[in-house]
Amino acid sequence: MNNKYREERLSPEEKEQQLKRLLRDYGSVVAAFSGGADSSYLLYVAQSVLKDKVLAVTAQSPLYPQHHLSRAKDFAHRYGIAHIVIATNELASPRFRSNSPSRCYYCKVGLFTRLKEIAAEKGYNVVIEGSNLDDTSDFRPGLKALRELKVLSPLIDVGITKNDVRYLSRKVGLSTWDLPSSACLASRFPYHTTLTKEKLKTVEQGEDFLRELGFQQVRMRHHGDLARIEVLSSEISLFLDSHVLEKAIKKIKSLGYKYITLDLQGYRTGSLNEVLNTSAKEIP
Repeated sequence: MNNKYREERLSPEEKEQQLKRLLRDYGSVVAAFSGGADSSYLLYVAQSVLKDKVLAVTAQSPLYPQHHLSRAKDFAHRYGIAHIVIATNELASPRFRSNSPSRCYYCKVGLFTRLKEIAAEKGYNVVIEGSNLDDTSDFRPGLKALRELKVLSPLIDVGITKNDVRYLSRKVGLSTWDLPSSACLASRFPYHTTLTKEKLKTVEQGEDFLRELGFQQVRMRHHGDLARIEVLSSEISLFLDSHVLEKAIKKIKSLGYKYITLDLQGYRTGSLNEVLNTSAKEIP
């Protein structure tokens, strides 16, 4: 990653000014846009600096819940940002489908190769994406793909963290400021569990239902015929409420699971990678 603009102990506002200068230097951008807090903030700032020289691109795929796509469309429309949706088929790749620890690498190579092609065809200078500085502290094989393809991560380059994104987004009135962290649905499956469209849809339906019950942050981890539920530690008592528990059990069992367990550690970033050792994190 390019650290030209990176300095320590800057305020969020100072980092944002550096971000604007960096984006201005790019001239025009294609922005990978998931509709999450990070990519929404980056897109908003890019549009404020570059105006009509920004194109947002969102992937429509079994990997991403449908409500993510709807949210991305609404955001781009609200702020008058040029936006296109492309269909991607990650499951067509045996390397991705086999769900090794390198899965994200192969996904990002496919996606950002497409975005680079779009940028070249339409005359945009660079491709950017919304990883923040905190993302560099976990095992993120996708970041290696970004470096190889020369995709730029300006939030990382100016040292913007997740807390900075939330603070700065709220300051300018973005409704995305408090969106819970999200990852593609493939992250709900233990490594080396073969991924299918049907399995991904099952997890999406379960998580959608749990959110409807009032949970702010939720993961439904798939372990064969067992569903392991993660909610915020502060929401465990809600899950154990007899009425909520009854509804959750009925719905999750209707999806084909025989057993349901609640993770007593609660939701935490990177729980999928807790089983990995150093050698397993190497990309073949």
